[in-house]
Amino acid sequence: MRAATYHGQQDIRVEDITPGDVGPNEVRVDISAGGICGSDLHEYAAGPIFIPSDDPHPVTGDVAPVTMGHEFAGTISEVGDKAEMTEGQPVAVNPVVWCGDCRYCTAGKYHLCESGGFIGLSGGGGGFAESVVVNAVQAIPLPEDVSVEHGALVEPLTVALHAVRGSGIQAGDSVAVFGSGPIGLGVIQAARAAGATDIIASEPRDARRDRAAESGATMTIDPMERDPVETTSAATNGGVDVAFEAAGIATTVAQAIQSTKHQGGVTIVSIFEEGVDMQLNDIVLGERSLTGTLGYEGGPRSAREFRPTIQMLADGRFDPGPLVTDQIDLDEIIQSGFDPLLDSESDQVKILVEP
Repeated sequence: MRAATYHGQQDIRVEDITPGDVGPNEVRVDISAGGICGSDLHEYAAGPIFIPSDDPHPVTGDVAPVTMGHEFAGTISEVGDKAEMTEGQPVAVNPVVWCGDCRYCTAGKYHLCESGGFIGLSGGGGGFAESVVVNAVQAIPLPEDVSVEHGALVEPLTVALHAVRGSGIQAGDSVAVFGSGPIGLGVIQAARAAGATDIIASEPRDARRDRAAESGATMTIDPMERDPVETTSAATNGGVDVAFEAAGIATTVAQAIQSTKHQGGVTIVSIFEEGVDMQLNDIVLGERSLTGTLGYEGGPRSAREFRPTIQMLADGRFDPGPLVTDQIDLDEIIQSGFDPLLDSESDQVKILVEP
């Protein structure tokens, strides 16, 4: 079958690979669409970061080249003897991989597994392919009112949902979101669904600010034209209740912290290519709280956050419209996918790859 495989920095190849066999507790998913994520871009431009390049991954046993793609959905085409699934069922796949034995897995925190990772980054197949074999618990059914293509958005939207849930947002809170890529847009929508009133988005790209407004931001800021900290503080009587950093650069980390009120909370959603210098007095003197968030629940609990996201897509609380900007064929993944998403002048946000 055809798949996009990662061989090294700026070396992704679409080539023929052997499909995996289906085990007793597994299913084969024929992939309809896979989304290109910011993590994929980091791996391509500056990696390997998560992709195992020297030693095999402790759970999957794989080492580069590995098939990429961890945001994907499709239709079950083969079911293992002990898997309680049905052929023909459309599903979104939770890509978390876990060992099952470490302190975090035994506590049910599979997404924090000491040896964990994600399908499409850590090996175990990937969504930029014609099909993939996964544990049946990772295949979360999609209802009729959520298209299988939009099922590829369940993963990034669940990242946003997990971040908002962990932030402690209360109904009526004010929120600032730094970065309006797919995750930032998802955070805006999830915060709105959680009852946030004022939602301020800081984003330098015109098209992405427009999409932030479509997603529910009540104010947008071009940080190249206005200071986002001063503007946010003025609009919210001294700072927002909760800020989210979703751009992955040092400047926005500082701005997110400084834009919150005293005793406000900051949630870091991004993955960073490099370390960040911080002025910790911004946290200490304002008694602010700084937390990180990683993905979403996984393992045997794969459906616990994927299912609410799917329901929010079905009832309109999550709107895929502002996110998806293009759909391309697998053979175009570099020139029509990775390259425009890495172009700072491009208006692209989320590109779906169809094998």
